[in-house]
Amino acid sequence: MSLICSVIGARPNFMKMAPVILEVRARRLNQIVVHTEQHFDPEMSDIFFKNLKIPEPDFHLGVRSGTHAEQTARVMEGFERICLDLKPNLVVVAGDVNSTLACALVAAKLLIPVAHIEAGLRSFDRSMPEEINRVLTDHVSSLLFTTERSGNENLIREGIAQQKIHFVGNSMIDSLQTHLPQALANRPWERFSLDGKKYGLATLHRPANVDDKNKFLEIASALEEVAQHIPLVFPAHPRTLQRIEQFGISRGAINFVQPLGYIDFLGLMAKASLVLTDSGGIQEETTVLGVPCVTLRSNTERPITLELGTNILAGTEKSNILRAVQQSLNRDWSDRRSPPLWDGKAAVRIVDVIESSVGEKIS
Repeated sequence: MSLICSVIGARPNFMKMAPVILEVRARRLNQIVVHTEQHFDPEMSDIFFKNLKIPEPDFHLGVRSGTHAEQTARVMEGFERICLDLKPNLVVVAGDVNSTLACALVAAKLLIPVAHIEAGLRSFDRSMPEEINRVLTDHVSSLLFTTERSGNENLIREGIAQQKIHFVGNSMIDSLQTHLPQALANRPWERFSLDGKKYGLATLHRPANVDDKNKFLEIASALEEVAQHIPLVFPAHPRTLQRIEQFGISRGAINFVQPLGYIDFLGLMAKASLVLTDSGGIQEETTVLGVPCVTLRSNTERPITLELGTNILAGTEKSNILRAVQQSLNRDWSDRRSPPLWDGKAAVRIVDVIESSVGEKIS
């Protein structure tokens, strides 16, 4: 029987892989789940397994933190042993984290076909480590599952054969639609005394933003001003908290809190009047939820969120951020539409392709 190896490793990918892993399992296909443990602490990993009902992984690589090279190398060493022992017929990876590229490279060098979920996204900014990861992963993959039409266009422009590309929609939205009722029923905003109030939600984690003291101070100053007008909850990534302490950034009126589990964060985001973030996935989630989003970056690999969603690119300068906040809060989103195929059925389409492909020779 053909063996499918599904890889998870970092918080952004759990929501993308969970529906696919569960769909493969529901069809009783032969599957192993490998957790690289790129994110390993309870707030960044364990609670997401519980929230998303991901089955206990068959293998844990225990990679933990490190430089990009160290982390990638450790994943490759551990994952190669699994592939040599079990000889999977297909390796399924998602997104653009170091685990994604590392496992894709191992599989490709062992002549094991790779399926890449969320293929084709491009920021065209090679200073972003994620851009390097997703470009290289795409070019060693045999099945490329895209979330938006721009992904297809990017891949074709880069010379990837059209028959390898499958426009399936966004599996992260499958997770959102599945868990939104519970997220709202939990009423997480009450924990922060926000019931009946307009409030904002902020996240910040990209090294380009939080490791640059001047840039971080500029963003923090803008967030502080926003917090003077509406309550602003900021679930802070451990890396972000370290930099806040290191740079002596004042917490002021911003309500910094520990990282939240997926369900609680989703509920808080769904009822927010505004989200400020440098996350790619949150740009997509707010688009579907109809929540105004200000992206604290000068580019996005998800242009559909600008065309059809609630997303505004603000960059990192305080004046531009405040201007984007004002535009977002005053904008009329009554004609908002969800992107094509962001309908909660992406995992079904992905596994349809996988099921028809395993057992055949995938090139």
